[in-house]
Amino acid sequence: MRKTSIKIAGQKIDDGLSFLNLLVLVLSFYVIGILIVDAVITLPPEVHRLVVITDYIACAIFFMDFCVRFYKAESKLQYMKWGWIDLLASIPANGVFRLGRLARVIQIVRVIKAYRSISHIVEHIFKNHMKGTFMFAVIVAIMLVLFSSIAILEVENAPNSNIKTAEDALWWAYVTITTVGYGDLYPVTTKGRLIALILMTAGVGLFGVFTGYLASWFVEPVNNDEEEVDEEA
Repeated sequence: MRKTSIKIAGQKIDDGLSFLNLLVLVLSFYVIGILIVDAVITLPPEVHRLVVITDYIACAIFFMDFCVRFYKAESKLQYMKWGWIDLLASIPANGVFRLGRLARVIQIVRVIKAYRSISHIVEHIFKNHMKGTFMFAVIVAIMLVLFSSIAILEVENAPNSNIKTAEDALWWAYVTITTVGYGDLYPVTTKGRLIALILMTAGVGLFGVFTGYLASWFVEPVNNDEEEVDEEA
């Protein structure tokens, strides 16, 4: 297989997208999307507050990504020629600073252009099949929690609903996708139950992937030891 070498923000990446790279890429799409929705639609107060909370979380991850890239950059000055965009995009502020999120559009375009096509991105993600599947499952789980939290606040508007705040929605989404189901919060509308059904079904499959990945950690060393014994024999 031909090895692909690319540079993003002056940093060479030879081993494909790491988990942090992929998470930042997906969250970039998410942040741009919610900014557009928040700008053109008047959201209910608690939904807007949930969007703000998730934006702060995303910006914290963006800042972490900036710090990692800055630390690993061979030339800090060369990195900052483009790195200032990553730093600007990690500022969770209102007003003009929110335009910094548009910097993530540039980052998305640069990553996709560097990899030439979506098929190359998928190829690098799944270079290690088990690790790639695990990364994909984690990203899907995070996005499901975020989107289902927003959706449940939108549909649970019945008088007897007990999911009323941003914190309630995030807590409910997390315990539902993990299939723990504390029972303290639950949907009472038909749309809300449909969201819960999708979230629970996805959670069973995703955590099956997590279990398989953890099991592979124990199986792989055993297989390596057996191969070494065979070679010595």
